[in-house]
Amino acid sequence: MRKMPVISSDPELNDRVEKICAKMGDIFHPVFLSDSREALEYLMYELPEVNLINFSDPEIDSQAILDTIKSDPWLHYGGIIGVHNRQDLKGLEEQMPDSNVISLIPRGEFVSSFYRVLRILVQNRRIIFQRDLQSYLLGSIAGSFVMDNDPYNVKTYANLISNYLYNSNFINRDKRDRLHVALSEMLMNAVEHGNCDIDYEEKTAWLQEHGDILDLVREKCTDPEVREKRVNFSYRIIADRSYFTIRDEGEGFDWRSRLEPGEDVNLSLHGHGIQMTRYYIENLCYNDSGNEVQFELSHQHNESNMVPTIFREQEEHTFKDGETVFKEGEESNYLYYIVSGTFDIYASSRLISALTPDDIFIGEMSFLLNDRRSATVLSHGRSVVKPIPKKAFLNVIKEKPHYGIFLARLLAQRLSKLNATVAELKSSGS
Repeated sequence: MRKMPVISSDPELNDRVEKICAKMGDIFHPVFLSDSREALEYLMYELPEVNLINFSDPEIDSQAILDTIKSDPWLHYGGIIGVHNRQDLKGLEEQMPDSNVISLIPRGEFVSSFYRVLRILVQNRRIIFQRDLQSYLLGSIAGSFVMDNDPYNVKTYANLISNYLYNSNFINRDKRDRLHVALSEMLMNAVEHGNCDIDYEEKTAWLQEHGDILDLVREKCTDPEVREKRVNFSYRIIADRSYFTIRDEGEGFDWRSRLEPGEDVNLSLHGHGIQMTRYYIENLCYNDSGNEVQFELSHQHNESNMVPTIFREQEEHTFKDGETVFKEGEESNYLYYIVSGTFDIYASSRLISALTPDDIFIGEMSFLLNDRRSATVLSHGRSVVKPIPKKAFLNVIKEKPHYGIFLARLLAQRLSKLNATVAELKSSGS
């Protein structure tokens, strides 16, 4: 069961959160925090993977909470589910850039929307819990979801997957933003043009008169036949690439003409989603009828998107291919934060493992145990680290004890990984 802080003093909202979490089984356990100081302390020491924040709660200093999360996104990487009053949305969106937002839910639509968000998280829990042991053991992550014509599903998936790939160092900030746009466009196309059968002319007329396409989608869904249609969305994430497939239950469209739009298309209003998506991602293709689209995204390799705030001032050291970081038997004076590259670990001249930015640190065991190095570490190709002197690291722990808690959790995961490897070797007779 995952602890999920619910930062809210609204008793009605909190009651609904508790009931909806109970409906999901034993996946989420809400921890209610109605005091801002208590909430900040909880975030600092528990480092939750999912936070629910009532941004329109007058009793909660939501700006201070958001500032704390933004101050060190490397540590506070957990996803945010935000609740808001409609009139507060514009100001809230201005505060949220670069935050790991899963969904922003209007207070008046909380019950149905929150249930949908939790259902997505439950069905794709490996994405939101990417720093768990399973991220070390799984060679790929795949998932699928059948969604109705609710635009909130579109927003949730676009946020969830683009942020996961960024937080996992698969893509950089620019690719994250591009993927977010591509997913939003393709999923909304499936809803609007596929299931709701809204053509270009109808959408143009509606936008010119009303300005919000969501109301037209809702109007279309009053038809029971349209309301029952679904969008199938699936993804597969491996080391080198991500693959996406989106299929609706509409009759399809002439996608070939949209890949090469004519001069009569008003790009200032709409109609450029396919072209823009094609530019942002790779290998976009449709089936013959046009009701299924597939596309891909290549990953960066062994790069860290974020350096912990407390380590940013430390000088970077670059190693060439085959260069030694430290040798077995040497005194342990530094902990190394991995910025980029791959490092081969040798014990008694035998290659035993390799470390990348996903492993975060090199040499933490001997560093913390005041022991000599138990292995030799060589750079495999070009690599970059930040050496952290023992005194500097201890000063950091004194200043921000929650970093010590995070390091302890990391070590526990490493030991679990090692135990799983040893058990596998024993079972295979190696």
